[in-house]
Amino acid sequence: MRNGRWLVWLKAIGGALVAVLLVKTLFVTSCFIPSSGMENSLYQGEGVLVGKWSYGLRLPFPSLLGYHRLGASPVERGDIVLFNNPNPADSETGIEWREVFISRCVGLPGDTLSLNRALTVTGNQALSPDSKALYVYPSSSEDLMQAVLETLGLLPGNTLVSYTSDGGYVRSFSHYEFYLVSQKLEGRIPVVPLDSRISQETHPFVVPRKQVPVKVYPWNAVLLCNTIVRHEHKQAGVQGDTLYVEGRPVGEYTFSKDYYWMASNDPVNLSDSRLFGFVPEDHLIGRALRIWYPARKGRFLQRVQ
Repeated sequence: MRNGRWLVWLKAIGGALVAVLLVKTLFVTSCFIPSSGMENSLYQGEGVLVGKWSYGLRLPFPSLLGYHRLGASPVERGDIVLFNNPNPADSETGIEWREVFISRCVGLPGDTLSLNRALTVTGNQALSPDSKALYVYPSSSEDLMQAVLETLGLLPGNTLVSYTSDGGYVRSFSHYEFYLVSQKLEGRIPVVPLDSRISQETHPFVVPRKQVPVKVYPWNAVLLCNTIVRHEHKQAGVQGDTLYVEGRPVGEYTFSKDYYWMASNDPVNLSDSRLFGFVPEDHLIGRALRIWYPARKGRFLQRVQ
């Protein structure tokens, strides 16, 4: 009789494990947010459910069986997307075994983005209500700034980011946080965007779209070269301002895949396209849906947006 009970329990546990494995493989997966790069949309340490059918189900083992996606549907601009690292330390690592990143998609295939020298999106693009920017203020005003941040409940999370050459302090604020800080300061501290103090030349960058030629310019040659080598699997190099593919100079290149540009909310965090360039479609896993393990009160099962 006891053996019969143990057998029942083992079957139940085995069935549950198989069910969980099937759900995780075919429907949803989960990830934990490793850094503060997506605050205030997602906080470090939060567990997030990701829908594997958001853009169609990527079939298992694409590095072995080839890339296929069932029920493919388009990524929406502004989606928070889970994807595999496009530039792992070991390029031989299969796509499905690479670490994962989560960022907001701000550039779709065929989009033209205005990027500065640091490959940061500039202009009038609204990345997210939570997108942050860098602001600088005099170091002599740090005590007052600390008092204001504490009053607003922004400490200890908001730390100094860096210092300017003339001794200014640099912090990052979302648009709403900067509004609150400005209201409290009432003009007592000159707080200005760091970008306004730096002369930054910007250029248009086209996000590659499948079978649509992308023109090569001096400012995008290296980025295109890296993409061709990593994801188009062809020999390429840049000499001067000229891109060479398979030993021949090219003025434009037609990509075989759709690509995306991903951005973090916080400009300090580099786990986005500024670090690894364009993200190919075969690296996309799915869209972040709900928070199942909250880092703050009131966020359980809150929709990710």
